[in-house]
Amino acid sequence: MSAVIDKIIKKLEEEKNKKGSLPQLLEFYQNLLRIESRLGTKIAPPKPRLTKKTINSRLEQGLPLLGFDDLNLDRPLVQDAYVEVSHLFARYPALFGPAVEKLKELEPGGVIAPDILKAWFEGARLPLATSLDESEEALLNNLIQASIKPFLTSYAHVLLPLVNQERWRRGFCPICGGSPDFTFLDEERGARHLLCSRCDTEWLFQRLECPYCGTQDQNDLAYFTDETGAYRLYVCEHCRRYLKAIDLRQAQAETLLPLERVYTLDLDRQAQERGYLPHDKATETK
Repeated sequence: MSAVIDKIIKKLEEEKNKKGSLPQLLEFYQNLLRIESRLGTKIAPPKPRLTKKTINSRLEQGLPLLGFDDLNLDRPLVQDAYVEVSHLFARYPALFGPAVEKLKELEPGGVIAPDILKAWFEGARLPLATSLDESEEALLNNLIQASIKPFLTSYAHVLLPLVNQERWRRGFCPICGGSPDFTFLDEERGARHLLCSRCDTEWLFQRLECPYCGTQDQNDLAYFTDETGAYRLYVCEHCRRYLKAIDLRQAQAETLLPLERVYTLDLDRQAQERGYLPHDKATETK
């Protein structure tokens, strides 16, 4: 993944040199990736304490390989990451609003306390949330995710080769259990792969199924495409969620999937204007 990050940083730098500057969002994203890249060099290669039997058992039961207790996090490094990430967010109030200043002032050691990180990892309400409004809580989740992501991607790099892609095919990440926020059709045969919103793991999935609610009713599933045929917006009428996609068979240049999340923000706008919700906002219907 570090190679992909380096390519994205370089591509954005070339775009900046060509145009003279980057839009604020792309500038922010480039700086966030620089933090992630620096952290990646400091994180020791993880050595998950998982036996082959445990790995096979979890996958057969439909459980991701990592539970929170399986993570061996360097807490001082996570704290340093949170401080750096929160200060970066605070430099862009036009993007994130005034709430980021309040969150920047939170005690870092408290924010990355084990109970808070566990709640975030398991998708539960953060213990700090009682003192935050909805927008502040959502932003805090984003800050924690940006701080933890380099650690999760390091585990994904080690564990993904142990996953049988053909046998998993579930709507959540086989490594960390995160939900997908992007999908692509591969160049070889148009097979559909999902991209984890938390650790960037890619895994194989069915073409005709909603990864969020699991419906396979073709009357509930549809997609819209742009004039090039490269980009798609998958929607589900059953759970009212959407998923952005790129068809690599139609892409005109090298595709860097994490960057496509940012390049396709207008698809998010279009979907939400039609009443569809992103992966982390809709009510679970499974």
